[in-house]
Amino acid sequence: MKLFVKKILNYFLHSKEKKNGSIISGFSRGLHNVTFEGKNAVPDRCNFSGTIFLGYATTLGYNNFLHGDITIGKYCQLGADVAIHSTNHPVTYMSTYINQNLFEGALKQLKEVKKITIGHDVWIGHNAIIVGNVSIGNGAIIASGSVVTKDIPPYSIVGGVPAKIIKKRFSDSVIKEIEVLCWWDMDSATLERHKHLFFKDFSEATTIFTP
Repeated sequence: MKLFVKKILNYFLHSKEKKNGSIISGFSRGLHNVTFEGKNAVPDRCNFSGTIFLGYATTLGYNNFLHGDITIGKYCQLGADVAIHSTNHPVTYMSTYINQNLFEGALKQLKEVKKITIGHDVWIGHNAIIVGNVSIGNGAIIASGSVVTKDIPPYSIVGGVPAKIIKKRFSDSVIKEIEVLCWWDMDSATLERHKHLFFKDFSEATTIFTP
């Protein structure tokens, strides 16, 4: 009997659900709130509520919490314990309390519901928090433990509480060229033709196309 129970537990602990080429842990909650564009990865203990969109090949980290109206672009990577909240308790009314114990939860209608948009190829580090009504540009990097409350320009590295710009990843001209290239929208054959660009170091470059 003990062996049987052990086998059943082992099965569920390692179960994965596949949707549209995505691998989704059976130990994540609120999956019906998510639209998966494809090739996504959702590990254990992720929690979703609201309206969530995950772009193609975007992968989440262990114990991610996504709550509200959130759109995440393609080829993004989220570390463990990342939290993204686009809603907020009412702060200009008598109380911030919105649970069932007060007026049977009627105050919940006073919650602020905003929008968080995250671009393509964004890397969000471990334990980062994103709140409010913010837009994060393509190619941005959010350092571990950061609290993001304002918009982040494309290809910027930010960190701290609240998060501030540390530096740009590339020169303005390189950033503009990558934005025009839109490699994240390419099919696999076109990506293969541009593969050499992904192995170049652009830290001192003024263009992505020089040999």
